[in-house]
Amino acid sequence: MFKKIDRKAIRRKKHLRVRKKIFGTAECPRLAVYRSTKHIYAQIIDDTKGVTLVAASSLDPALRGEFGGNKETAKKVGLLTAEKAKAKGIKNVVFDRGGLIYHGRIAALAEGAREGGLEF
Repeated sequence: MFKKIDRKAIRRKKHLRVRKKIFGTAECPRLAVYRSTKHIYAQIIDDTKGVTLVAASSLDPALRGEFGGNKETAKKVGLLTAEKAKAKGIKNVVFDRGGLIYHGRIAALAEGAREGGLEF
């Protein structure tokens, strides 16, 4: 009998492992990324207060007409996140890949955020 691999459970375990080490403060908040099959989401979070400071996704009105499941849109989401963070005075962040592999859309979002002026 074959057992189906629970990929969500594996990702959750990896994310918990990463979150043991990564913690966002007011000076250096956490840039958390979530990737679904159709869209990509990014949040800048201050874990000391438990507050989301900045949020951007492929569903934002600025990116609404584009398909959210590709690298170009992910890069634009990273640029949009960096732009919103600059407006709030955030320069340094800690990158939280959410248990996902740093490859493809996740790497494109990080690259876009760096181009926008965020420092990891």
